[in-house]
Amino acid sequence: MPAIDRSPQRRLSLAQARRLALQAQGFTARASVPVDRGHLRRLIERLGVLQIDSVNALARSHYLPLQARLGGYDATLLDEAAWGGNRHRALFEYWGHEASLMPLPLYPAMRWRMQRAREGHGIYKHLARFGESHRDLIGQVLRHVERDGAIRAGAITTREGAAGQWWDWSEEKTALEWLFAAGEVTVARRVGFERYYDLPERVLPRTVIEAPTPSPLEAHRTLLTRAASALGVATERDLRDYYRLAPQATRDALATLIEDTTLTPVGVEGWRETAFVAGNPRVPRRVESDALLSPFDSLIWYRERAERLFGFRYRLEFYIPAHRRVYGYYVMPFLHDGRLIARLDLRARRREGKLAVLAIHPEPDATIDDAAIFGLADTLDRLADWLGLEVWLACQSPLSRQLRSR
Repeated sequence: MPAIDRSPQRRLSLAQARRLALQAQGFTARASVPVDRGHLRRLIERLGVLQIDSVNALARSHYLPLQARLGGYDATLLDEAAWGGNRHRALFEYWGHEASLMPLPLYPAMRWRMQRAREGHGIYKHLARFGESHRDLIGQVLRHVERDGAIRAGAITTREGAAGQWWDWSEEKTALEWLFAAGEVTVARRVGFERYYDLPERVLPRTVIEAPTPSPLEAHRTLLTRAASALGVATERDLRDYYRLAPQATRDALATLIEDTTLTPVGVEGWRETAFVAGNPRVPRRVESDALLSPFDSLIWYRERAERLFGFRYRLEFYIPAHRRVYGYYVMPFLHDGRLIARLDLRARRREGKLAVLAIHPEPDATIDDAAIFGLADTLDRLADWLGLEVWLACQSPLSRQLRSR
């Protein structure tokens, strides 16, 4: 293949790049009427993936990006789309950007990853080793699912005694996770946060099951195009991270997308690497949405991009000891007028009916004017109302005092 011209055909200021990213990520999507299934599905289709995580300081991570963009919505609409019956199911659960929910049309584009999992590639190493050494058990567990339908790991485990912390899985649970990675089972529903596994043909619509399987190259083209549309403007590493793709497969598919002009190279002020946009997007003049962002929000989950795009250095602190934390256990960046201007340590204290604001840290270079204070207060009120709580300013800081006196 001849060399592909990656020279930028257009230059964007950093402010323009931020506005393109915010528009692509749906921060202009807040509904002026009650949010219905259509609002929800259009936004998820736009994002292409919602990350799932077990941390539940406010709500599970997959619920929060929708609230940040749409405002208050009935969370059971997402449950219905993800784990409801065939009539309303619009999503499937698989490894996208980590554990994820993705729109059903992407299922065929993930079959190459399932195939690699069956072959012992592209999944966690302990699962690959387990697949080699426990083939009989994996077969037994699959036959159990085929015979009895949706099951949870706890119902078939033979381990005696309580499980330990983190990934202390029983052998039966590990077998189910291998089958899940390989596409032999999928998640039929969740009860609490526990998965129930069943055969894909009993869970997903027939149109999805019978859809043709694209080649790995075509699948990567689909995923990179989705990522480019969802990110607005993105470097090769940004695109690769969105669905956690391998470098060489990304480069091969990206070359074809540049060649056929699906993606266009652009330069961005201050970025060393060439970026790409889908088509010829129009840069909005302003994006005024205020939002508190989950640590697993797709706008900021790639920390290097968040720093490059917003000048915002962000690290998760709930996995480190309390005495080493700088900002707090569950820190949510505050988006205002196209910038990340503060970070808040928040916690849902449900027994007290409070959304506790434990700390507010303004960014060193941020302008916190009256409009920002009003936007933060309104954003906290909306989040608390959605959670069924009341805001409790449990910290003493200049910003909290300003919020109290608004």
